[in-house]
Amino acid sequence: MTNSADIAPPAPYVSAAGWRWAPHWVLAFVALWPAPGYAEGIMVLGALGAIIKLLGTRFRGGAQLLSGPAWALTSVLFFAYWLPELLSTVGSVDAGRALREAAVDLRYLPFLWLVAIAVADDRGRRLTFAGLAVIVAIWTLDALVEVAFDTSPLFWGIDVAKQAISGRPMCNLDELAQADRLGGVLGPCNLKLGLVLASLSPFALYAAGRRWHTAGWVLAAAAIGVVIVFAGSRASWLTYALVLLLSGWRLLGWKRLLLVFAAGVAVTVAIGLASPEVRGRMERTTHALQADETGVDSALSGRARIWGAALCMVREHPVNGVGVRGFREAFPACDPEAGTLAAWGDGPALHAHQIVLEVLSETGILGLLLWLAGVALALRAWRYANAAARERARPAMLALLVTVFPLNTHLAFYSTFWGALTLMLAALYAGSLLAHADQAQGGGALSPPPQ
Repeated sequence: MTNSADIAPPAPYVSAAGWRWAPHWVLAFVALWPAPGYAEGIMVLGALGAIIKLLGTRFRGGAQLLSGPAWALTSVLFFAYWLPELLSTVGSVDAGRALREAAVDLRYLPFLWLVAIAVADDRGRRLTFAGLAVIVAIWTLDALVEVAFDTSPLFWGIDVAKQAISGRPMCNLDELAQADRLGGVLGPCNLKLGLVLASLSPFALYAAGRRWHTAGWVLAAAAIGVVIVFAGSRASWLTYALVLLLSGWRLLGWKRLLLVFAAGVAVTVAIGLASPEVRGRMERTTHALQADETGVDSALSGRARIWGAALCMVREHPVNGVGVRGFREAFPACDPEAGTLAAWGDGPALHAHQIVLEVLSETGILGLLLWLAGVALALRAWRYANAAARERARPAMLALLVTVFPLNTHLAFYSTFWGALTLMLAALYAGSLLAHADQAQGGGALSPPPQ
């Protein structure tokens, strides 16, 4: 008989308990978005930590962390984003930059694994989703203070710390002069608060609905909505309207939801009457009612011109595009109104401002097919998931859906900030939807209670 002491110890394997830091790391990454350099550092360190830990154990016991389908879907969603980048480097208008972007963005794969692992069990999912809800709540309250007193306490503190460390403020004078909307915690030189809150709002709304039912959902929706009207572009207004529509009907029913929308329109009009900046955005929107092309372009803040240039790039480079982040280089040759001052001022457009046109112009038909393959697999996973899996993944699913909704305008998905946000939402969706059955007994912990 073999002595048990003579048996060699088993090879190390990945222990789920050893990854309890993952939710905290994800929340730290989001909380540091007002300081982009630090957020990027946290993401890179998290990705390095994840890959080193997984390589150190030779990926053994990975099923303790994520189910096989979760590993697969997370990886597939990454490659649906990254492979178009790689293919676009061939014949790119700026091959060096395209290659650099593709190489640097490899860091997203282990980071996506880390995010998915963070929400793969009930404890991690509750902590991560609740943490995101708290971040949204804090940023919303801070922005409401700025509405009332014209100063964001959080950004003021960040700016003071930045000046104490480097001797320079967060924003220069030109950026302060150009600010035309509420900046909140992100500041007047990074006017993305409306879009960020709109994309992350499902986590706050589902948490409020679960804890305080209808009253909680309505109060949270109103507070976030007011901030988005002051801080947001019209794209964020549409994004948030989709969030309210898709999250509210299950809790309120159609009749009460219509009352919420009517109240929202009334509040928006009232804010427009009181705020010249909001009124200006509303007036530009009405220009679309004009029958001529100039009115439509004015309503779109010059985006019709950008989209015309994007279509030109698609015609000139149909297979794999002009290269990721090559839009600005290719724009002058495709500008349909070359020689006239653009609505955005001097210089070329930096990206297509629309997800389908961005993918087509920068990565071509091959890129679009790969993106659509990722979308199809994400939808397939939702279709075949059971009711409990859908409930627990619903906030992440809704956040991802409204962020990539194609009938809207968008930030650049191949930029560092918006690309990382979108991929994080994709990993939250995959990790929570395809969690282990025995680790997901909590169901839809943050979803509204059934009717």
